[in-house]
Amino acid sequence: MYIFLQQYWWLVVSLLGAILVFLMFVQGGNSLLFCLGKTEKHRKMMVNSTGRKWEFTFTTLVTFGGAFFASFPLFYSTSFGGAYWLWMIILFSFVLQAVSYEFQSKAGNLLGKKTYQTFLVLNGVVGPVLLGGAVATFFTGSNFFINKGNMTDTLMPVISQWGNGWHGLDALADIWNVVLGVAVFFLARVLGALYFINNIADKELTDKCRRAVLNNALFFLVFFLAFVIRTLVSDGFAVNSDTQEIYMQPYKYFINFIEMPVVLLLFLAGVVLVLFGIGKTILKKTFDKGIWFAGIGTVLTVLALLLVAGYNNTAYYPSNLDLQSSLTLSNSCSSEFTLKVMAYVSILVPFVIAYIFYAWRSIDRHKITEEEMDQGGHSY
Repeated sequence: MYIFLQQYWWLVVSLLGAILVFLMFVQGGNSLLFCLGKTEKHRKMMVNSTGRKWEFTFTTLVTFGGAFFASFPLFYSTSFGGAYWLWMIILFSFVLQAVSYEFQSKAGNLLGKKTYQTFLVLNGVVGPVLLGGAVATFFTGSNFFINKGNMTDTLMPVISQWGNGWHGLDALADIWNVVLGVAVFFLARVLGALYFINNIADKELTDKCRRAVLNNALFFLVFFLAFVIRTLVSDGFAVNSDTQEIYMQPYKYFINFIEMPVVLLLFLAGVVLVLFGIGKTILKKTFDKGIWFAGIGTVLTVLALLLVAGYNNTAYYPSNLDLQSSLTLSNSCSSEFTLKVMAYVSILVPFVIAYIFYAWRSIDRHKITEEEMDQGGHSY
Protein backbone atom coordinates (compact mmCIF):
# COMPACT_ATOMS: atom_id res chain seq x y z
CA MET A 1 0.00 0.00 0.00
CA TYR A 2 2.83 2.39 0.91
CA ILE A 3 4.58 1.81 -2.43
CA PHE A 4 1.30 2.41 -4.28
CA LEU A 5 0.79 5.72 -2.45
CA GLN A 6 4.33 6.82 -3.29
CA GLN A 7 3.78 6.10 -6.96
CA TYR A 8 0.31 7.64 -6.90
CA TRP A 9 1.63 10.91 -5.54
CA TRP A 10 4.49 10.98 -8.01
CA LEU A 11 1.80 10.67 -10.70
CA VAL A 12 -0.14 13.58 -9.19
CA VAL A 13 2.96 15.78 -8.89
CA SER A 14 4.04 14.87 -12.44
CA LEU A 15 0.59 15.71 -13.79
CA LEU A 16 0.67 19.10 -12.08
CA GLY A 17 4.13 19.74 -13.52
CA ALA A 18 2.91 18.77 -16.99
CA ILE A 19 -0.11 21.07 -16.74
CA LEU A 20 2.19 23.87 -15.57
CA VAL A 21 4.36 23.51 -18.68
CA PHE A 22 1.24 23.75 -20.87
CA LEU A 23 -0.03 26.82 -18.99
CA MET A 24 3.26 28.56 -19.65
CA PHE A 25 1.75 29.57 -22.98
CA VAL A 26 1.03 32.73 -20.97
CA GLN A 27 4.77 33.32 -20.58
CA GLY A 28 5.38 32.34 -24.19
CA GLY A 29 2.74 34.78 -25.38
CA ASN A 30 4.25 37.55 -23.28
CA SER A 31 7.71 36.92 -24.74
CA LEU A 32 6.21 37.61 -28.19
CA LEU A 33 4.74 40.94 -27.11
CA PHE A 34 7.16 43.21 -28.98
CA CYS A 35 7.94 40.68 -31.72
CA LEU A 36 4.34 40.49 -32.93
CA GLY A 37 2.72 43.53 -31.35
CA LYS A 38 4.08 46.30 -33.53
CA THR A 39 1.15 48.57 -32.70
CA GLU A 40 -0.38 49.57 -29.38
CA LYS A 41 -3.66 48.02 -30.50
CA HIS A 42 -2.09 44.61 -31.06
CA ARG A 43 -0.08 44.72 -27.84
CA LYS A 44 -3.22 45.55 -25.87
CA MET A 45 -5.07 42.61 -27.41
CA MET A 46 -2.17 40.27 -26.66
CA VAL A 47 -1.82 41.44 -23.06
CA ASN A 48 -5.56 41.03 -22.46
CA SER A 49 -5.48 37.58 -24.04
CA THR A 50 -2.80 36.24 -21.67
CA GLY A 51 -3.95 38.48 -18.81
CA ARG A 52 -7.16 36.51 -18.47
CA LYS A 53 -5.21 33.29 -17.87
CA TRP A 54 -2.11 34.23 -15.85
CA GLU A 55 -3.81 33.30 -12.57
CA PHE A 56 -4.14 29.70 -13.76
CA THR A 57 -0.39 29.46 -14.35
CA PHE A 58 0.55 31.09 -11.06
CA THR A 59 -1.93 28.97 -9.07
CA THR A 60 -0.67 25.76 -10.71
CA LEU A 61 2.93 26.71 -9.89
CA VAL A 62 2.01 27.19 -6.22
CA THR A 63 -0.03 23.97 -6.17
CA PHE A 64 2.85 22.07 -7.78
CA GLY A 65 5.20 23.28 -5.05
CA GLY A 66 2.63 22.54 -2.33
CA ALA A 67 2.03 19.01 -3.57
CA PHE A 68 5.78 18.35 -3.64
CA PHE A 69 6.11 19.71 -0.09
CA ALA A 70 3.32 17.51 1.26
CA SER A 71 4.18 14.27 -0.55
CA PHE A 72 7.99 14.44 -0.91
CA PRO A 73 9.19 16.83 1.79
CA LEU A 74 12.84 15.87 1.50
CA PHE A 75 12.85 17.02 -2.13
CA TYR A 76 11.19 20.26 -1.09
CA SER A 77 13.75 20.96 1.63
CA THR A 78 16.65 19.95 -0.62
CA SER A 79 15.71 21.73 -3.84
CA PHE A 80 13.63 24.68 -2.65
CA GLY A 81 15.83 25.10 0.42
CA GLY A 82 19.20 24.46 -1.25
CA ALA A 83 18.73 25.71 -4.81
CA TYR A 84 16.88 28.74 -3.54
CA TRP A 85 18.46 31.29 -5.88
CA LEU A 86 17.08 29.44 -8.89
CA TRP A 87 13.60 29.15 -7.40
CA MET A 88 13.59 32.69 -6.01
CA ILE A 89 14.36 34.15 -9.44
CA ILE A 90 11.55 32.05 -10.95
CA LEU A 91 9.08 33.17 -8.28
CA PHE A 92 10.20 36.80 -8.52
CA SER A 93 9.60 36.79 -12.27
CA PHE A 94 6.07 35.50 -11.69
CA VAL A 95 5.40 38.14 -9.03
CA LEU A 96 6.73 40.75 -11.47
CA GLN A 97 4.27 39.41 -14.02
CA ALA A 98 1.31 39.79 -11.65
CA VAL A 99 2.30 43.36 -10.75
CA SER A 100 2.77 44.23 -14.43
CA TYR A 101 -0.71 43.10 -15.40
CA GLU A 102 -2.39 45.01 -12.62
CA PHE A 103 -0.48 48.30 -12.77
CA GLN A 104 0.41 48.95 -16.42
CA SER A 105 -2.90 50.70 -17.16
CA LYS A 106 -3.46 52.28 -13.74
CA ALA A 107 -3.89 56.02 -13.55
CA GLY A 108 -0.74 57.77 -12.34
CA ASN A 109 1.54 54.96 -13.51
CA LEU A 110 4.99 56.57 -13.15
CA LEU A 111 6.95 53.82 -14.88
CA GLY A 112 4.83 53.86 -18.02
CA LYS A 113 2.93 51.05 -19.74
CA LYS A 114 5.88 49.97 -21.87
CA THR A 115 8.05 49.40 -18.79
CA TYR A 116 5.51 46.99 -17.34
CA GLN A 117 5.14 45.29 -20.71
CA THR A 118 8.92 44.83 -20.71
CA PHE A 119 8.56 43.14 -17.32
CA LEU A 120 6.05 40.75 -18.91
CA VAL A 121 8.57 39.90 -21.62
CA LEU A 122 11.21 39.34 -18.92
CA ASN A 123 8.93 36.86 -17.17
CA GLY A 124 8.19 35.25 -20.53
CA VAL A 125 11.90 34.54 -21.02
CA VAL A 126 13.18 33.88 -17.49
CA GLY A 127 10.25 31.72 -16.31
CA PRO A 128 10.34 29.01 -19.02
CA VAL A 129 14.14 28.87 -19.32
CA LEU A 130 14.81 28.49 -15.59
CA LEU A 131 11.87 26.19 -14.97
CA GLY A 132 12.97 23.97 -17.86
CA GLY A 133 16.50 23.98 -16.48
CA ALA A 134 15.20 22.96 -13.04
CA VAL A 135 13.24 20.04 -14.52
CA ALA A 136 16.32 18.95 -16.50
CA THR A 137 18.18 18.35 -13.22
CA PHE A 138 15.84 15.36 -12.67
CA PHE A 139 17.92 13.70 -15.40
CA THR A 140 21.31 15.39 -15.08
CA GLY A 141 21.64 15.70 -11.30
CA SER A 142 22.34 18.48 -8.78
CA ASN A 143 25.07 19.31 -6.26
CA PHE A 144 23.74 18.37 -2.83
CA PHE A 145 24.26 15.80 -0.12
CA ILE A 146 21.98 14.28 2.52
CA ASN A 147 22.88 13.43 6.10
CA LYS A 148 19.83 12.21 8.00
CA GLY A 149 21.97 11.82 11.09
CA ASN A 150 21.76 15.61 11.49
CA MET A 151 18.14 15.22 12.63
CA THR A 152 19.48 14.54 16.11
CA ASP A 153 21.48 17.79 16.11
CA THR A 154 19.42 20.11 18.32
CA LEU A 155 21.36 23.20 17.24
CA MET A 156 21.15 22.67 13.45
CA PRO A 157 18.90 19.74 12.42
CA VAL A 158 19.51 20.34 8.69
CA ILE A 159 19.71 17.05 6.81
CA SER A 160 20.19 18.37 3.25
CA GLN A 161 22.89 20.81 2.21
CA TRP A 162 23.95 22.32 -1.10
CA GLY A 163 27.47 21.54 -2.20
CA ASN A 164 28.46 25.04 -3.35
CA GLY A 165 27.63 28.69 -2.89
CA TRP A 166 25.67 29.03 -6.15
CA HIS A 167 22.54 27.46 -4.62
CA GLY A 168 20.84 26.37 -7.81
CA LEU A 169 22.37 28.74 -10.33
CA ASP A 170 25.05 26.10 -10.90
CA ALA A 171 22.40 24.17 -12.84
CA LEU A 172 22.93 26.65 -15.69
CA ALA A 173 26.56 25.52 -15.92
CA ASP A 174 25.36 22.18 -17.33
CA ILE A 175 24.72 22.67 -21.05
CA TRP A 176 21.97 20.03 -21.11
CA ASN A 177 19.97 21.87 -18.45
CA VAL A 178 20.21 24.97 -20.62
CA VAL A 179 19.19 22.97 -23.70
CA LEU A 180 15.95 21.81 -22.06
CA GLY A 181 15.35 25.30 -20.67
CA VAL A 182 15.64 26.79 -24.15
CA ALA A 183 13.39 24.03 -25.54
CA VAL A 184 10.70 24.88 -22.96
CA PHE A 185 11.09 28.57 -23.86
CA PHE A 186 10.44 27.96 -27.57
CA LEU A 187 7.61 25.53 -26.76
CA ALA A 188 5.98 28.22 -24.61
CA ARG A 189 6.28 30.67 -27.51
CA VAL A 190 4.67 28.16 -29.87
CA LEU A 191 1.82 27.57 -27.44
CA GLY A 192 1.45 31.32 -26.86
CA ALA A 193 1.15 31.99 -30.60
CA LEU A 194 -1.35 29.13 -30.97
CA TYR A 195 -3.41 30.57 -28.13
CA PHE A 196 -3.47 34.02 -29.73
CA ILE A 197 -4.75 32.44 -32.96
CA ASN A 198 -7.52 30.76 -30.99
CA ASN A 199 -8.34 33.72 -28.76
CA ILE A 200 -7.95 36.89 -30.86
CA ALA A 201 -10.06 37.95 -33.85
CA ASP A 202 -7.60 40.05 -35.85
CA LYS A 203 -6.37 38.64 -39.16
CA GLU A 204 -3.22 40.75 -39.36
CA LEU A 205 -2.11 39.66 -35.89
CA THR A 206 -3.06 36.00 -36.29
CA ASP A 207 -1.19 35.82 -39.60
CA LYS A 208 1.92 36.97 -37.74
CA CYS A 209 1.21 34.34 -35.09
CA ARG A 210 1.14 31.56 -37.70
CA ARG A 211 4.58 32.60 -38.90
CA ALA A 212 5.75 32.71 -35.27
CA VAL A 213 4.46 29.16 -34.75
CA LEU A 214 6.59 27.89 -37.63
CA ASN A 215 9.76 29.78 -36.67
CA ASN A 216 9.66 28.88 -32.99
CA ALA A 217 8.59 25.28 -33.61
CA LEU A 218 11.77 24.66 -35.62
CA PHE A 219 13.96 25.86 -32.74
CA PHE A 220 11.87 23.91 -30.22
CA LEU A 221 12.24 20.65 -32.14
CA VAL A 222 16.01 21.04 -32.47
CA PHE A 223 16.59 21.64 -28.74
CA PHE A 224 13.94 19.17 -27.53
CA LEU A 225 15.13 16.32 -29.73
CA ALA A 226 18.74 16.99 -28.73
CA PHE A 227 17.83 16.69 -25.02
CA VAL A 228 15.65 13.60 -25.47
CA ILE A 229 18.20 11.75 -27.60
CA ARG A 230 21.01 12.57 -25.20
CA THR A 231 18.89 11.44 -22.24
CA LEU A 232 17.96 8.12 -23.86
CA VAL A 233 21.56 7.19 -24.74
CA SER A 234 23.19 8.39 -21.49
CA ASP A 235 23.66 6.59 -18.20
CA GLY A 236 20.80 6.97 -15.74
CA PHE A 237 20.46 6.94 -11.97
CA ALA A 238 19.08 3.49 -11.08
CA VAL A 239 18.05 2.12 -7.68
CA ASN A 240 18.66 -1.43 -6.51
CA SER A 241 15.21 -2.58 -5.42
CA ASP A 242 16.63 -4.87 -2.70
CA THR A 243 19.36 -2.73 -1.12
CA GLN A 244 18.16 0.74 -2.25
CA GLU A 245 21.72 1.40 -3.43
CA ILE A 246 21.90 3.95 -6.24
CA TYR A 247 24.14 3.22 -9.21
CA MET A 248 24.67 4.37 -12.79
CA GLN A 249 22.96 2.20 -15.40
CA PRO A 250 23.58 2.57 -19.16
CA TYR A 251 20.51 3.59 -21.19
CA LYS A 252 18.43 3.73 -18.00
CA TYR A 253 15.75 6.11 -19.29
CA PHE A 254 15.48 4.27 -22.61
CA ILE A 255 15.04 1.03 -20.65
CA ASN A 256 12.35 2.70 -18.53
CA PHE A 257 10.36 3.53 -21.66
CA ILE A 258 10.70 -0.04 -22.94
CA GLU A 259 9.72 -1.59 -19.60
CA MET A 260 6.78 0.81 -19.17
CA PRO A 261 4.99 0.63 -22.57
CA VAL A 262 2.02 2.67 -21.33
CA VAL A 263 4.34 5.57 -20.53
CA LEU A 264 5.99 5.17 -23.93
CA LEU A 265 2.59 5.35 -25.62
CA LEU A 266 1.77 8.50 -23.63
CA PHE A 267 5.04 10.05 -24.80
CA LEU A 268 4.54 9.14 -28.46
CA ALA A 269 0.89 10.24 -28.42
CA GLY A 270 1.93 13.55 -26.88
CA VAL A 271 4.59 14.18 -29.50
CA VAL A 272 2.16 13.35 -32.32
CA LEU A 273 -0.49 15.71 -30.91
CA VAL A 274 2.01 18.56 -30.56
CA LEU A 275 3.21 18.09 -34.14
CA PHE A 276 -0.37 17.81 -35.41
CA GLY A 277 -1.45 21.02 -33.67
CA ILE A 278 1.56 22.88 -35.05
CA GLY A 279 1.40 21.41 -38.55
CA LYS A 280 -2.30 21.90 -39.17
CA THR A 281 -2.15 25.47 -37.88
CA ILE A 282 0.66 26.27 -40.31
CA LEU A 283 -0.88 24.50 -43.31
CA LYS A 284 -4.54 25.45 -42.87
CA LYS A 285 -5.04 29.19 -42.52
CA THR A 286 -8.56 28.87 -41.05
CA PHE A 287 -7.61 26.34 -38.36
CA ASP A 288 -7.56 27.91 -34.88
CA LYS A 289 -7.79 24.88 -32.56
CA GLY A 290 -4.07 24.07 -32.60
CA ILE A 291 -3.63 25.15 -28.97
CA TRP A 292 -5.82 22.26 -27.78
CA PHE A 293 -4.00 19.54 -29.73
CA ALA A 294 -0.55 20.94 -28.90
CA GLY A 295 -1.61 21.67 -25.32
CA ILE A 296 -2.88 18.17 -24.59
CA GLY A 297 0.18 16.78 -26.36
CA THR A 298 2.44 18.90 -24.15
CA VAL A 299 0.77 17.57 -21.00
CA LEU A 300 1.13 13.94 -22.13
CA THR A 301 4.75 14.37 -23.23
CA VAL A 302 5.93 16.11 -20.06
CA LEU A 303 3.94 13.68 -17.90
CA ALA A 304 5.67 10.73 -19.59
CA LEU A 305 9.13 12.26 -19.11
CA LEU A 306 8.52 12.90 -15.41
CA LEU A 307 7.16 9.39 -14.88
CA VAL A 308 10.28 7.96 -16.54
CA ALA A 309 12.39 10.06 -14.15
CA GLY A 310 10.74 8.61 -11.03
CA TYR A 311 9.24 5.21 -11.78
CA ASN A 312 10.87 1.81 -12.38
CA ASN A 313 13.47 2.06 -9.60
CA THR A 314 14.89 5.41 -10.69
CA ALA A 315 16.31 8.23 -8.58
CA TYR A 316 14.17 11.22 -9.59
CA TYR A 317 16.47 13.84 -8.04
CA PRO A 318 20.05 12.62 -8.47
CA SER A 319 23.04 13.99 -6.61
CA ASN A 320 26.23 14.57 -8.56
CA LEU A 321 28.09 15.23 -5.31
CA ASP A 322 27.18 12.02 -3.46
CA LEU A 323 25.40 9.35 -5.50
CA GLN A 324 23.85 7.73 -2.41
CA SER A 325 22.28 11.06 -1.43
CA SER A 326 20.08 10.94 -4.54
CA LEU A 327 16.37 11.12 -3.82
CA THR A 328 14.00 8.30 -4.70
CA LEU A 329 10.26 7.85 -4.21
CA SER A 330 10.89 5.68 -1.15
CA ASN A 331 13.58 7.67 0.68
CA SER A 332 12.07 11.15 0.29
CA CYS A 333 8.32 10.71 0.77
CA SER A 334 5.98 11.51 3.63
CA SER A 335 4.63 8.91 6.03
CA GLU A 336 2.07 6.38 4.86
CA PHE A 337 -0.59 8.07 7.01
CA THR A 338 0.08 11.49 5.43
CA LEU A 339 0.02 10.11 1.90
CA LYS A 340 -3.19 8.21 2.61
CA VAL A 341 -5.00 11.26 4.04
CA MET A 342 -3.87 13.39 1.09
CA ALA A 343 -5.05 10.67 -1.31
CA TYR A 344 -8.59 11.14 0.02
CA VAL A 345 -8.29 14.89 -0.41
CA SER A 346 -7.07 14.41 -4.00
CA ILE A 347 -10.53 13.06 -4.88
CA LEU A 348 -11.53 16.72 -5.12
CA VAL A 349 -9.02 17.36 -7.92
CA PRO A 350 -11.38 16.35 -10.77
CA PHE A 351 -13.97 18.82 -9.46
CA VAL A 352 -11.36 21.58 -9.39
CA ILE A 353 -10.33 20.74 -12.96
CA ALA A 354 -13.99 20.79 -14.01
CA TYR A 355 -14.40 24.25 -12.46
CA ILE A 356 -11.28 25.52 -14.23
CA PHE A 357 -12.64 24.16 -17.52
CA TYR A 358 -15.98 25.88 -16.91
CA ALA A 359 -14.32 29.19 -15.98
CA TRP A 360 -12.00 28.93 -19.02
CA ARG A 361 -14.94 28.39 -21.38
CA SER A 362 -16.81 31.31 -19.84
CA ILE A 363 -13.85 33.66 -20.23
CA ASP A 364 -13.15 32.56 -23.81
CA ARG A 365 -16.77 32.49 -24.96
CA HIS A 366 -15.99 35.29 -27.40
CA LYS A 367 -12.70 36.12 -29.09
CA ILE A 368 -10.92 39.36 -28.25
CA THR A 369 -11.58 42.08 -30.82
CA GLU A 370 -10.37 45.62 -31.41
CA GLU A 371 -13.90 46.89 -30.72
CA GLU A 372 -13.91 45.23 -27.30
CA MET A 373 -10.64 46.96 -26.39
CA ASP A 374 -12.09 50.33 -27.43
CA GLN A 375 -15.30 49.93 -25.43
CA GLY A 376 -13.61 50.29 -22.07
CA GLY A 377 -14.60 48.13 -19.11
CA HIS A 378 -12.01 45.93 -17.43
CA SER A 379 -8.90 45.58 -19.55
CA TYR A 380 -5.18 45.38 -18.84
